Amino acid sequence: MGLGIGRIVDAPTWTDLRSRLISALVLGVVSLGLLILGGWPFRLFCCVSGLIVFDEWTKMTRVRRAGAGFFLLTAAFVASLAAFLLRFNLSSVAILVAAALIALGIGRRWRDGWWLGGGLVYAALASLAPGMLRSDDLAGLAAMGFVVCVVWPTDIFAYFTGRLVGGPKILPAISPKKTVSGSVGGLIAGIVIGAAFYEIVAGSLTAAIVLFAAVLSVLGQGGDFFESWVKRRFGVKDSGRIIPGHGGLMDRVDALVIAIGFAWMVGILLNGFAHPAQAIFMFDQ
Repeated sequence: MGLGIGRIVDAPTWTDLRSRLISALVLGVVSLGLLILGGWPFRLFCCVSGLIVFDEWTKMTRVRRAGAGFFLLTAAFVASLAAFLLRFNLSSVAILVAAALIALGIGRRWRDGWWLGGGLVYAALASLAPGMLRSDDLAGLAAMGFVVCVVWPTDIFAYFTGRLVGGPKILPAISPKKTVSGSVGGLIAGIVIGAAFYEIVAGSLTAAIVLFAAVLSVLGQGGDFFESWVKRRFGVKDSGRIIPGHGGLMDRVDALVIAIGFAWMVGILLNGFAHPAQAIFMFDQ
């Protein structure tokens, strides 16, 4: 979930632990560095991430059997990312919506077409949502920082609270190790640290922001459960092997994908498509 802290700590040997720590550190530093830098480097990073996630999803769910439908939707997704990279955000989303409608039509005739469409949306949330929420302004950087400061502490404290306190499992059929105590501990940590970040950056913490942090924490945990369910549905352990000791990129971003996607959509609803992050943070630009 987010950081994959469980995979790091539960490494069976020192060699595995070292590999996982190095991978996590490198990925975290690169991601945060590009997030702070913003601009086209971060947009390119988002595009590459989206392509990797889409590749992992389609391999895991075996939807490449769709043949021409798969290649058509892949081309549409690439075109959407290209438009996003060139800053044609509205065109990028329009292409994606059209591709999703095509996937809906495929799903009516071929049941696995629904999985193809789901992968398209999931990959878009992994690429377009963070890129457009970040944008190139201070509000975008703050909004992304806020989401990270909710999701990552949720991941860390959920793991350690669950290990220390134990108790009933929350959804054992999907994720056997996760406990109710861990989920609650992660939720509290996500709210507290997210609220502290907001107060430090904006200086005007409100009840609405606290509630927003709680929702992001819950959605982040839900994103983790969702990916676990998909992997169990198709009988795979990891979404891929791109990250040494960690598996696939989806295994690392499952919580962030859903949380950032939700923050992006809330921002669009409250402040429009051009500057969604300003619905969360309003600075003098």
